[in-house]
This record gives sequence, C-alpha cells and structure tokens, in this order.
Amino acid sequence: MEHIVIIGNGISGVTLARHIRKLSDKKITIISAESEYFFSRTALMYIYMGHMKFEHTQPYENWFWKKNRIELLNAYVEAIDTDNKSLKLANKSSLNYDKLVIATGSKPNKFGWPGQDLNGVMGLYHKQDLETLEKYAPNNKVCKKAVIVGGGLIGIELAEMLSSRHIPVTFLVRESSFWNGVLPEGESEMINRHIKNHHIDLRLSTNLKAIKSDKNGNVKSVIIEETGEEIPCDVVGLTAGVSPNIEFIKSSKIETGRGVKVNRYLETNIADVYAIGDCAEQHEAIGNRRPIEAVWYTGRMMGETLAQTICGNRIPYNPGHWFNSAKFFDIEYQTYGWVHGKKGKPDYEAHFHWKHDDDTKCITVAFNKNTNEFLGINTFGIRMRHETFDKWLTEKRDVDYVMSHLSEANFDPEFYNHHETEIRSAYNNQLQTV
Repeated sequence: MEHIVIIGNGISGVTLARHIRKLSDKKITIISAESEYFFSRTALMYIYMGHMKFEHTQPYENWFWKKNRIELLNAYVEAIDTDNKSLKLANKSSLNYDKLVIATGSKPNKFGWPGQDLNGVMGLYHKQDLETLEKYAPNNKVCKKAVIVGGGLIGIELAEMLSSRHIPVTFLVRESSFWNGVLPEGESEMINRHIKNHHIDLRLSTNLKAIKSDKNGNVKSVIIEETGEEIPCDVVGLTAGVSPNIEFIKSSKIETGRGVKVNRYLETNIADVYAIGDCAEQHEAIGNRRPIEAVWYTGRMMGETLAQTICGNRIPYNPGHWFNSAKFFDIEYQTYGWVHGKKGKPDYEAHFHWKHDDDTKCITVAFNKNTNEFLGINTFGIRMRHETFDKWLTEKRDVDYVMSHLSEANFDPEFYNHHETEIRSAYNNQLQTV
C-alpha cells in the first residue's frame, strides 16, 4: 500500500490528509513536533484573551484520526534522504515514504538583533509561543510593560492580547504609517489613530537596535535605533513577519529559495516530493500574487488540490481571485481583488476612497483608470459578501457597475441604506475631479 508522509499538521497538511482519505485507501502519516493534534492557529489569541480553551481550537475530536486511519507521529524531522525515500528523525529512528509532502509552515523572522533569544522574547505563531507568553505575561504585575517589534497583522493581534490583560504596550513600527506597504494611505492613517485610541504607544518610523538583559538572562529593556532611548520592559514580541520553516531541508537535494520551490502542480524538483502552504514557493508567481503566500485559505486550497494529484487526477493549483480578512482591534478588514498601497501600485490603478465620520469605517475601490475595469475593494468596519465580488471580478465589471450595485454585496442593508447616497455622491464628485 502506498505510504504518503506529510511533514506538518497545520491547515495545509491536515486538509491534504483528509482529502486523500476521502479519495483513497492509501496509508497516511502526519508528522509534527509542535502539537499532538491539529489546532486552528488563528485562534491562539482568543485563548490568551480568555474567550476559549486550547481544546476548543481543535476542529476534530481526538478519535477522528484513528477512525479515518490517519496516523499521527509526534516527532521532529532532522533530514530527508530522497535517494532512499527516508526521513531521519531527531529520536534517531527513520521513516520511509512513497510520496512525501512538506507542509512545515513558517517561523517568525529574527534579524540578528542583540538579545533576540533572551527569556521573555517571543513570536506569536506556534503553540509554544502562547505558552511562553502565558509564562512571562500572565498579568500586569509580572509583566509591567511589553514592547512589540514589527507592524503587521500578527503585531496588532499581540497588542490586542496584551491590552486585554491591561499590560501597557509600546509598538515599534519601521514604516512611516501602519502596514502602509499593503494599505493605501487613508486606511493606514485611520488604523494608526485606532491603535492609539486603544492606548497603545505607537512609534512609527522606529527600529529596534537591541534587547538588553538582566543578570538572569531575562529581558530588561529595549534600545531604539534612531534615538538610543531605552524602554524598560519584561516582554518583547517579535512580529516582523514570517519566513518558510525549511532549515532542515537545505541539506537535501530538494531545491529551495526562500521556500521549497514548486511548480503549478506543487511538485518539487524531486519526483514524489511536494510542498504546500506557507513553506511552498512558486517558481513563477500566479498573477499579482506573491510566490510565497502565508495565508490560511491558500494553504487549505493547496491541500485540496494536491490530494487530487496524489490520487491520480493531476491538476494545477489555481487560487482564483485574491481575498483576505483580518481584524485591527474593533475594526474588521476585508479585501477582494487588488488594492495596492503606495508600494507596488501600478500606474493605471486609481482609487476611490470614502470614510465614515466615526473614523472606524471606510471603503477603497481600485479601478483601471484607462479602461474603468474594477480591480478590487478594501473595506474596514463594513462586511461585504465574498461571492459577490468574486463574481464581479470574474465578469470584469467596470467600476460604475460595482458602485451602482454595491448594496448587493453588503451584509448590513441597514448601514448601506443609511450611507448609500453619501457614498454615491462622494464617488460621483471624485469622478468629476479625476
């Protein structure tokens, strides 16, 4: 019986295993050193905030795996021998495979800062990070102050988590405005204000120079690069992005760049070896997408796609239109299609931006100023229907059509009835001044 071995029990690896089982009777083993069972990584923050227990983040009951004949192996892979189709494990044993899938996800970036490995320094990605945070920041008596380094989605989650326990936070963001590599200016500035309204000490255009230690190897303070200012703190969260977790693969014959290099079929340069999820790097980017996408739903889609290929129906990975969602404290964010910030914005892309007076809701619509084709939308504090925008992007609707039919995509007709006239007239006014 063909043996499929999957390294990594995140969303990609587990989706793959489930779909292979639906389609076949192959032997399946999932190896993970992080946790015994699959859990929802995006829910880690809610455990710390007291909204749920760790077991609530496990979508499947513990009996599910045995019942579906998916073997779970709690182990750490040290090396891959592709010539002999064998894995060397840290416990000195080995495991043979017929087909191997690498789904090892990401690890938080560290940039060689002095003190980055002290006690009380952590990322927010693994279950172990949550345990470390619980140890060093159980309350505001033990942790009198925290500093977060890096202004992305994980950084703002960590700020919200610490705030929920009334721990004062200083947030160091390298960019001149929050997440402005991704968000257009108006949105980024609204989020700056929202972060500050939550009593976070947001420091823009600010870099970390070093983390200082007390005599016991614990965090004592951080030093700011630009000013030399020393900020006393007990915890430092490193949230300056993630990169593929592939160190153990580099000694093998499998081709790597930043991630494990794959083609559109998620195949590596070695026969019977595949990579999916955060650790996979496309040889050629798909459309406007990045070659590596550390996004939950793309990991799930890769798992579903590769299951077909492994079970004899070889199909390419086709992620469709880009979408994503996140939360900035109280403000929900959704994006469909492409809305570029200053960085990487093509010449032909124009924006219509509307912001509510309460400074917590806004819309940015991107369109091609030469052809009027609708390119994408960002919404903050307003919930929209994914399938509606997906359809309009496929149909290549023009921006006038989208603006005239925006109410069809809105989840909250109350809100829309209230503001439709205002949004429409702002749009019409902008068109006259473009």
